[in-house]
Amino acid sequence: MLDGWVIWAVVLLALAFDYINGFHDTANAIATSVSTRAIAPKTAVMMAATLNFLGAMISTGVAKTIGGDIVTAPEMINGEIIVAALVGAIFWNLLTWWYGIPSSSSHALIGGIIGAVLISVGPEALQAGGIGKIFISLVASPILALVLGYIVMKILLILFGRFSPIVLNDRFRNMQLVSAALMSFSHGSNDAQKATEVGELLKPGRWKLQ
Repeated sequence: MLDGWVIWAVVLLALAFDYINGFHDTANAIATSVSTRAIAPKTAVMMAATLNFLGAMISTGVAKTIGGDIVTAPEMINGEIIVAALVGAIFWNLLTWWYGIPSSSSHALIGGIIGAVLISVGPEALQAGGIGKIFISLVASPILALVLGYIVMKILLILFGRFSPIVLNDRFRNMQLVSAALMSFSHGSNDAQKATEVGELLKPGRWKLQ
């Protein structure tokens, strides 16, 4: 009976984590479009929800990477570890949301899993190569985004810097819709998969209950 309760706890916590991830991270994709009045808030929310869902359904690569590259052997994972990881990630997401601190749900969940495995099994259960790959991507992504953003903005200034701001605002308002849609879809295909990482760990034979 305890096994069933642990499984239900994992499922409910995963749903709660995904819900919190929605209002914690997903709004970033539509924030600029709404603030510049390029799109109405309700329309933007519906667009973001739809494209996030489609993105999460189409791609599962991120879930498989994080679900399988952190521990050396999946059978070392038990229900209690998954519950502890989700509770830690949810707590951190809510804390940073409450104080308005920008943070990543990916960092929170990965840290929760690593911390729970460390205290429950020990450092020998962690896969250094997989964690290193994840860490590099988490550190490199904002740096690459900064560089690419600088380059794109430089090109736009060269091409359109002589035009009237009024004309540019009208034209680029439509482009904001395209960028917001792409951002929502990419968030779904990358970030919204985090709850399915738990599904990878819940596959029969991959984990045990103590």
